[in-house]
Amino acid sequence: MDFLWDTNLLIHKIRKSWSFEIWNNQHKFFDSGNRNFISIVSVGEISSIALQRNWGDKKMKILQNTLNQLSSLPIAKRNIIEAYSRIDAYSQGKLKGKLLPKKMTARNMGKNDLWIAATAKVINAKLVTTDKDFQHLNDTFFEVIELEFPLKDEF
Repeated sequence: MDFLWDTNLLIHKIRKSWSFEIWNNQHKFFDSGNRNFISIVSVGEISSIALQRNWGDKKMKILQNTLNQLSSLPIAKRNIIEAYSRIDAYSQGKLKGKLLPKKMTARNMGKNDLWIAATAKVINAKLVTTDKDFQHLNDTFFEVIELEFPLKDEF
């Protein structure tokens, strides 16, 4: 199974959060046969977060080790650019022949999220995230695995 990680999943892995451990046990990200990808856009986002939050050497080493476990994908490919355009138009409710589901309104997606979504579409991966930003794309362009935070009393 192919997974494309949203940036927020990276943050949980780097922090070694309990949530990440539970999600990894559920989805078996690193099991044999599974492949884990990240958009180069997420590499830029996480690097910016590290600088802004002044991460120390220890956390930066964890970041580098985490990035080494994932295959980083570029966005400067024609098919990703085309997917970006289609997903953006769809999200705005303006993609000819592909309407938003009933009761769903047009939305502006963040540009980084659009690149991440386009990458998931092109490589046919399940996009793994902890937020709802991609929910409207689920089963239309790719599968979204929206991870929920475990309740504290589950521990």
